[in-house]
Amino acid sequence: MKDYTKAQAEAITCLDEPLQIIACAGSGKTQVISQRIARILAQPGVQPRNVVAFTFTEKAAAELKDRVLGIVSRENGDVTGLAEMYIGTMHGYCLDLLQRLVPDTFKFSVLSDITARLLVDRNSRKSGLTVCPTSLASTPRLKRYLHSKLYLQAMSVLREDTIDESQIPPGVVAAQVDYLKLLYSKASFDFTEMINLTVQMLEGDPAEDEDAAAVQAHVREDIRYVVVDEYQDVNPLQEQLIRGLVQFGANLCVVGDDDQTIYQWRGSQVSNIVTFAGRYQGVRQVTLADNFRSSEGIVELAQSVASLIPSGERLAKEMVSAGSQKWERGDLLALTFDDDAAETAWICDRIEQLRGIPFQGSPGAEPRGLSWSDCAVLYRSVRADADSLVAELRRRNIPYVVKGLNRLFDSPEIQAVVGIFRAMIGEITDNDLRQLWLDAGLLPDLLRWDDALTVLEQGRDFDRGKRWGIYNIQRLYLDFLEALELREETLSGAPERGELVFYQLGKFSQVISDFEQIYFNTSPAEKYDAFVKWLTHQAPDYYADSDADAGYATPDAVTLATVHQAKGMQWPAVFVPCLRKNRFPSKRQGGVGLFHVIPETAVDQPDRYKGTVQDETRLFYVAVTRAQKYLALTFSPGHSQLYRNRSLLFDHCAAQTWVSTRQSTKPLPDKIEPKALQETPQVTISFSELKYLLECPYSFKLRFLYGFNPPIHEALGYGKGLHDGLAEVHKKAIAGELLGPSDAAELVDRHLYLPFAYPELRTTLRTSAIKAVERYFAVHGEEIPRTLHSEKQIQVHVAPGVTVDGRVDLIRRLDTDELSIVDFKSTDRAQAEDVTRDQLHVYAVGYEELTGENADLIEVLNLDEAGRNTREEVEDSLLAEIRDRIREAGDSIRSNTLPRLDNWTHHCERCDLVALCRDKPNPPAMLR
Repeated sequence: MKDYTKAQAEAITCLDEPLQIIACAGSGKTQVISQRIARILAQPGVQPRNVVAFTFTEKAAAELKDRVLGIVSRENGDVTGLAEMYIGTMHGYCLDLLQRLVPDTFKFSVLSDITARLLVDRNSRKSGLTVCPTSLASTPRLKRYLHSKLYLQAMSVLREDTIDESQIPPGVVAAQVDYLKLLYSKASFDFTEMINLTVQMLEGDPAEDEDAAAVQAHVREDIRYVVVDEYQDVNPLQEQLIRGLVQFGANLCVVGDDDQTIYQWRGSQVSNIVTFAGRYQGVRQVTLADNFRSSEGIVELAQSVASLIPSGERLAKEMVSAGSQKWERGDLLALTFDDDAAETAWICDRIEQLRGIPFQGSPGAEPRGLSWSDCAVLYRSVRADADSLVAELRRRNIPYVVKGLNRLFDSPEIQAVVGIFRAMIGEITDNDLRQLWLDAGLLPDLLRWDDALTVLEQGRDFDRGKRWGIYNIQRLYLDFLEALELREETLSGAPERGELVFYQLGKFSQVISDFEQIYFNTSPAEKYDAFVKWLTHQAPDYYADSDADAGYATPDAVTLATVHQAKGMQWPAVFVPCLRKNRFPSKRQGGVGLFHVIPETAVDQPDRYKGTVQDETRLFYVAVTRAQKYLALTFSPGHSQLYRNRSLLFDHCAAQTWVSTRQSTKPLPDKIEPKALQETPQVTISFSELKYLLECPYSFKLRFLYGFNPPIHEALGYGKGLHDGLAEVHKKAIAGELLGPSDAAELVDRHLYLPFAYPELRTTLRTSAIKAVERYFAVHGEEIPRTLHSEKQIQVHVAPGVTVDGRVDLIRRLDTDELSIVDFKSTDRAQAEDVTRDQLHVYAVGYEELTGENADLIEVLNLDEAGRNTREEVEDSLLAEIRDRIREAGDSIRSNTLPRLDNWTHHCERCDLVALCRDKPNPPAMLR
């Protein structure tokens, strides 16, 4: 353990006692957790399926998984079964658990915060929203749009927190019943319900509930080690989940830092981590105090901020600098400006000054010149305070990205895109629309404008067909971009502008998908009108606090983010502006709040939801500790009297000896060529996404890096319903229960969910599905008992940072004693994936990594057309070739080398995003 500190080594080698790792900022906790998991896997008798590790975000999960796989490969060699080790979020784990073991949930999809709010607003009465009472006389009932976010928070708190149910008003109870009925009628989970239902299974009586019995049996037999990262942000329901998973004796390790508890407003309880050692027996506590991220000045400043929190509310610890960055006078600044214009001008000056300054990411590393993406500006509220900086960045042509979809609608490019739909419903003229596109610099070729207007004219014709699916908003968006021949490389401006613009356009594609997921089955005129009204009045608020980005692109651009969004990240240079009293720390706002719906006395520790000075101090601590070397804290008086004075946090920092209150006159080091940090991307892709990468790297880039979504198909859900029904058949066969043709209708009705089908299509697809299942029993009934695995999780570690995850539909032993990998195919499956020999050989690679066993055959079983099945041997030469191609694909993602195909191919013909890539050839060329 020579590469680890004494405390790190202690944490890594403690495998059998309940362990609490108190990890200060930048203390290398991810590496410690990774090494500890690798140690666990190296123990005799431990299988990867025995390990469950929770992270707070998917990005953190991808990084942790990648490190574990790398360590295991180096230290343990080939370990089979790694696909069955769970590393991810609690929500993802619960969804996976339910959809493996609880058949009634197989068809459920997951609502994001955005789509959940859209669902509630669209069904304002049915969801309970507009009948939910409040204690305010001026607002006796919650209102559509205005209070839907608050309503969803209340619905989550009622299920997530420790509640005295006797104090909840009957009207609120009734509203919650309505909300849950709506969720289940739509075969949907919100984030809370996934965990809530899992906890019910873990705490249920297995003698009375076969689903609870299945879940508890899995936990008892398979789970031996549970690791929980970011434990300080766990809420009471998540704590119940953790207790349920270790109830049969599994070892528990929790990792976190109470000083970084920043999600109290979502229900997290800092008391969980503070009192952990008193609630679990025999806990060993290990503190990782060395900060390997930041200079001594930043560490000392952060330590002084943490000391503002009363000692009774935090664990005793002293973060120290490991000396990875050198502190120099002038690196840390606390500056006051006369107004926000002067403040933002200085921030831009400083960013431009730092660009090209030599920077060493770690001791001994080769210096590189800082680039735009090495700078981050962190706000308490981007929505409230970033206007001035955004305007100045634009004026100076400094590239920037706003993390998440916050402020998306403020950009000229998206205002132009929104204009498409405003023009469609007659809110603006076609000339107004053209001017918006000119102002945004999105018209490289004016000759194509008339073609784009033709797309709008056709879109406005709401009488051209009876099927509502032809009035697809996403399709119209893509057709409009195609008509303009909009391409990354044809956009005016700096070379990197194309990437930035397409990143924005991809985000808007996600916005369309969010809306259409809820409003797809709406009369065309009403749908487009509702879309425009939503874009104008509601969407900016919906996305104001959105954490997630639509894609994985990482442009070389300055990052603007909230401090909450910056959790877990770091930059060489960080700016924290607008440090005003009542803004940071934030002042509680008036209006209808959570405790006007749920009585304050009914909730344990209600101050969590109000936000305290201590909470804001912890948030500020997170902001400070994101910086590696340069940190600038700035103040200018706000326009409102409420924000005219300096924050107490600003004054505290300005008083620290490590901080200068005037910029140094000493010149910065000589500049070198700016070079953006090329970090290994931490991404996990599905097998279907790998298919795009193997077929056309640029198609993959559009979908995965930029976030473009294909149009929704009316039959979406048909193929999945068939797959899920047959998955139940085969899972029950493994357990010794055989179903038959008489079960076909019941299977289809349990698993087939067609949210976008019109009534006639829904009836037709149900009939087709029943026939398909009956035919499957007739043709393959005798083979069902030979099932080895159904929906088997497999994984291929493609390259550092890139993992491919997926499930094989069926693995069975034939009567010839050969092992066969089977993929079900449905002809009418919406957005169908052509199952290629390449893809099936990828499954074979994944199965070999899972079990160490080689498959003999690969099969495609067509569920809709008898006789259209294929069966062939696994070819060793093709297997080796696929391994090489997967490796090359991973390298392509890492280097962002994702080019177009050289010419038009049959892949282009099937691609629903080809319009963003190249022109369609004339019909004769398309036949080649």
